[in-house]
Amino acid sequence: MADHRHKRDTNARRKPRAAFVAAPIALLATAGAVTLGVVGAPSPTELVTANAREAAVPGPSMEFERQPVVSRTSDRIEREPTKAERMMAAAATRRAVREADQKRWTTEALNLWSEPGEKARKVGLLDELTKVLVTGRTLWGREEVVVEGRSRWVSAGYLVADKPEVEAVESVEEAGSAKPAVGGTCTNGTSVSAGVSPNVAAVHQAVCSAFPQITSYGDFRSDGEHSQGIALDIMVSGDLGWEIAEFLRANYGELGISYLIYAQKIWSVERSGEGWRAMEDRGSATANHYDHVHVTTY
Repeated sequence: MADHRHKRDTNARRKPRAAFVAAPIALLATAGAVTLGVVGAPSPTELVTANAREAAVPGPSMEFERQPVVSRTSDRIEREPTKAERMMAAAATRRAVREADQKRWTTEALNLWSEPGEKARKVGLLDELTKVLVTGRTLWGREEVVVEGRSRWVSAGYLVADKPEVEAVESVEEAGSAKPAVGGTCTNGTSVSAGVSPNVAAVHQAVCSAFPQITSYGDFRSDGEHSQGIALDIMVSGDLGWEIAEFLRANYGELGISYLIYAQKIWSVERSGEGWRAMEDRGSATANHYDHVHVTTY
């Protein structure tokens, strides 16, 4: 009997051997790729870090955002000027001087200061019973006055509206004798050096006239106020020295005296209410001013 099966049908029932081999290999390759993909994939932390790095490093088309330039001084806070600073401003001072229209009387001789603060310079003296223009401004225990068109300051509490009444008694304090008059003629032939201040010349003239027995004076020398020509030493000792010292103290305003030293004691205009004050021991009679009256003038 003849076999009618077609050769192609017989071949179709058979699967090629290569297919059986290729399938497992493809499966292994796929699994390997998946495994490699999982193992090689970055962790979430690495992704975040990479994204941040990419964001920080601009690409070719990325533009930097321009940041404002911050100055080191831009964060300083400008403070408002204080009341004292506003008062002492040049414009405010000029206005106060210009608008001053009231006058007061001095009850004592007063030092004139360039300003009210600790850096003030002593620039003169107002005699007792002097009528002076005031601005009405006060600061740090001082009052502002106008002298020769300029702002000056004096200790507060010594200016009054009405002229004080004083007794016309001229006596030397502690000595009890009549105060010698300032002025007269120097007749003993003494003099002071050329170039000393007018106040030093006035002190010599007054002492020479009132006490002609004093014939030795010292003005210029190389140190301190003597080198400036504003100091004078009157060579005297004992009770006569105190008599001269008190005479000068009684006439300090007219003679332009700032302070006196004698017998290890000092008297100054600035602290006149304290009288004669004791000084430290400087080691010798001359250094302690037992053999002369020292006078410092303005």
